[in-house]
Amino acid sequence: MKTALTLVLGLFLLAGCGSQQAETMVLLDEKISGVKISKSKGFGGMNEDTLLSLKDKESLKIMEKAIATAIKQPGKVDVSEPDYDVMVEYESTEGELPTHGLHLWLGKENEKSMFMYVTDDSVYLTSVEMTKQLRELLLTE
Repeated sequence: MKTALTLVLGLFLLAGCGSQQAETMVLLDEKISGVKISKSKGFGGMNEDTLLSLKDKESLKIMEKAIATAIKQPGKVDVSEPDYDVMVEYESTEGELPTHGLHLWLGKENEKSMFMYVTDDSVYLTSVEMTKQLRELLLTE
């Protein structure tokens, strides 16, 4: 009986180790009021000259999903200058909430796109499908 119990516990431990979730980008648990997108001028800062301002529900939904489902990549990546700066703004009735500043490398067709927090050097990749939606959103506006 002890052997069977040990075997069952061992299987649960192995199953738990194999089901580790991938780390994704985190946004505030607040309603997004808008997303401002500008051509990037490089790492560490945000270009305030807005190229595109997204406020409609569908566009915000696409941007939120693209960011929240982007998966962190292991290690450090040597990358070129970002294509865009993305500023995620939140609604608040109790005072100012911080704006999330992100860099975005927009993938080409059938490629993944990449996000990075302005204050960090970890990179997060989107799916090819999210790149398609981002391209439609950003390049046809």
